[in-house]
Amino acid sequence: MQAKNYPIKHWAEDDRPREKLLSKNPYALSNSELLAILINNGTREKNALELARDVLRLGDDNLDQLGRLSVSNLMEVRGIGQAKAITIMAALELGRRREGHGISRNSSEAKKQLRVKDSREVAHCFQGLLKDHSHEVFAVLFLNRSNRVKRFEIISEGGSTATIADPRIIVRRALESNASGMVLCHNHPSGSLRPSKADEEITTKIKGAARYFDIKIVDHLIVSSEGYYSFADEGLL
Repeated sequence: MQAKNYPIKHWAEDDRPREKLLSKNPYALSNSELLAILINNGTREKNALELARDVLRLGDDNLDQLGRLSVSNLMEVRGIGQAKAITIMAALELGRRREGHGISRNSSEAKKQLRVKDSREVAHCFQGLLKDHSHEVFAVLFLNRSNRVKRFEIISEGGSTATIADPRIIVRRALESNASGMVLCHNHPSGSLRPSKADEEITTKIKGAARYFDIKIVDHLIVSSEGYYSFADEGLL
């Protein structure tokens, strides 16, 4: 075990996070060691690895919990300034986008032309994008005629149990994107995958509004940490 406040640069090479990553691979490093690389340097009181452990404790030693924190939350750790907090947030967002097949949250463009083939693949994409929301969020994938993603957008955010999706806004965004189809999605932070009456009603309204412009609703997915529910798979579209 390294002595407290002993600078990492004085450690044996095999123990330094950067050298360890180079000589082995990223999988060999612990979460705190990977965070220490992002933090880069410590303070007079603590080295980068100790700061990384403090950051992890802020998220209850859980990366999913850490991903829900804001820059200001991270800055509550003594020694983590704005620049370090932003670096950590950026790394967490890259991880989310990797899980979401490269699609950026709240982005006007999809970073990868994901093609919608089945509910499971798209549900996995949404789970990665929405998993850090502790409240309900309504999102849409806008598709071209080949069912490839043109755009992803979070339309609205609500409380812990519900959100409001305005069909007029959704159809307008589809027209702005020149979309031929849409995949609707919202999360259930409670973990339940059972659609509510309100979920069924809003699906019907959006489908009806989109029909006037020959825009197809390919699916409406409900996602949670427990899995997903597909309106299309259940024959509700």
